[in-house]
Amino acid sequence: ALPILKEITRRLKSIKNIQKITKSMKMVAAAKYTKAERSLKPARVYGTGALALYEKAEIKAPEDKKKHLLVGVSSDRGLCGAIHSSVAKTIKTEIAALSKSGKEVMIVGVGDKLRGILQRTHGDHILLTFKEVGRKPPTFGDASIIATELLNSGYEFDQGSVIFNRFKSVISYKTEDKPIFSLDTVSGSESISVYDDIDADVLRNYQEFTLANIIFYTLKESTTSEQSARMTAMDNASKNASEMIDKLTLTFNRTRQAVITKELIEIISGAAAL
Repeated sequence: ALPILKEITRRLKSIKNIQKITKSMKMVAAAKYTKAERSLKPARVYGTGALALYEKAEIKAPEDKKKHLLVGVSSDRGLCGAIHSSVAKTIKTEIAALSKSGKEVMIVGVGDKLRGILQRTHGDHILLTFKEVGRKPPTFGDASIIATELLNSGYEFDQGSVIFNRFKSVISYKTEDKPIFSLDTVSGSESISVYDDIDADVLRNYQEFTLANIIFYTLKESTTSEQSARMTAMDNASKNASEMIDKLTLTFNRTRQAVITKELIEIISGAAAL
């Protein structure tokens, strides 16, 4: 029984250490979440503003256009529930549906976790990946870098979508997508002629700005969702650790008492034999 006691003591010690880590990670995530949520409200304006033109002008890519682009937004950090896997799952479903209808699909992965999930199964579809996402709050500069790289990648997509986790509340988020279109698709759209004084240069600048806006907005939404999910995940982990500690402490005490009782019985039996 003594080796069992040693084993339980060792396990208790390691679970208590893990609990310390999960508790402090929850506190850090809570602080980052508060900050992220505060900066999300102004960022939402960029998103709705950028998407308003697409909606009002009823821009759609012609059916015969084959090239599609999917931008998945996640990050480099784990331990946050299903944040990355839900984006990856949506991307996989989209690829399957688009490939079936004969379209060519490429992926841009924002965040290393997403690349890790998709590399094995859809490695040949990956066009670009971006690392160092999620350490610091995303800025408009980060979004413009991603947008510029995307436009300079040489992949002439006709339309696409940005897939990200939209923040709903502290305990929930929803994986959604927002549309993006190429310059040709926008300029070739019937309703765009309603806006007068739009020459090719203005449209190109606006298109680049819109792309950066949409990426910036989705980055902000994703970060807030990720921090809130990490907070919940770490809270659950700490609770689970507490339960395990209680169970192990009980087992430890029972085993210890059994050892003492056994030794007492041996002493008494020995004394009686004399």
